[in-house]
Amino acid sequence: MTEKKKIVFLTATRADFGKLKPLINVVKESDLFKSYIFVTGMHTLSKYGSTYVEVQKIYLKNVFVYMNQTHTTDLDIILANTIIGFSNFVKEIKPDLIIIHGDRVEALAGTIVGSLNNILVGHIEGGELSGNIDELMRHAITKLSHLHFVANSEAQRRLTQMGESKDNIFIIGSPEIDIMKSEDLPTLSKVKERYDIKFDSFSIFVFHPLTTEFDNTFSQIHDTVSALISSEKNYVVIYPNNDKGSKIIINEFERLKNNQHFRIFPSLRFEYYLTLLKNCDFIIGNSSSGIREAEFFGTLAINIGNRQKNRSSNKNIIHVDTNEKKILNAINSLPKEKIPIQNSFGDGKSQERFLEILQDTKTWAISIQKQFIDFINTADNDNK
Repeated sequence: MTEKKKIVFLTATRADFGKLKPLINVVKESDLFKSYIFVTGMHTLSKYGSTYVEVQKIYLKNVFVYMNQTHTTDLDIILANTIIGFSNFVKEIKPDLIIIHGDRVEALAGTIVGSLNNILVGHIEGGELSGNIDELMRHAITKLSHLHFVANSEAQRRLTQMGESKDNIFIIGSPEIDIMKSEDLPTLSKVKERYDIKFDSFSIFVFHPLTTEFDNTFSQIHDTVSALISSEKNYVVIYPNNDKGSKIIINEFERLKNNQHFRIFPSLRFEYYLTLLKNCDFIIGNSSSGIREAEFFGTLAINIGNRQKNRSSNKNIIHVDTNEKKILNAINSLPKEKIPIQNSFGDGKSQERFLEILQDTKTWAISIQKQFIDFINTADNDNK
């Protein structure tokens, strides 16, 4: 009997876990593989809801929790800590494949460990654009990864521009679409009951710090919060990620705590969050959720500042500077009706495609030694 391939999924945030979950599930259900989950990052911090507990409740076996930071640890130290912890972990279990997602510093650590230990690394959702240092980390992760599971042909094109082999790029769509299209999302009434949300109508506010604009963090969040208060609308507020500047943002939320128009949460379960996003009036802030998930549901979005710059030109998104008057004007000028669904990130079959790729013997024959594929020569050959 052929020995099962060992696959490790690395998760560091509530967001990437929600996107990895469909892929983890399909691997766990297969008799060909043995799955492990390395849980670190924001999951381990009580300030953000200790979401590692959720992972442990869902997956009872082969879950390893590693605290790589405190509330004040800088990103470079988080990177170093994660490399140490994850390196020890993979040396113990000797995986055949490491799966990481996105552009977080922990994902970068995972690819560094994999590439330096001759372990195949699969990257979910490479080739995306954003206006923050996250984009640089995403592209660095691409260059250290061997398999690329991308959302669409546009992302595929960017990876080929970066010298990646087309044979190692697989368009599977965004895995969260699998969840969004399922019939298993909780009802709105169930979500409201769980989180004690009394609003009849509401919007969602998520605002993350930009490490490249740290000096402007206070003015950005202060103007934004002021605009939300002035709008006199109802908001479900979710804590930012833990990048440098998050403390400044969370401190500004103190202005909202006694305001009946706001409900503030360190974290929400991904499926519950999706139900809120599907049923809200609009989402406002600078989260990628306003670009990707909102697009699928046809939910209106106000994108503030530069964090998602160049990410999407979808018509349901209003882009606005971090200025109180401009933000308030954007809120008041939103259309009354949701626009039809426009989705360029997948069809809900990501996990099926992912499993098919893993079941293909050619996948496991991909060389650890990567070669740069010259984009110009490839384009010339394609045109002959």
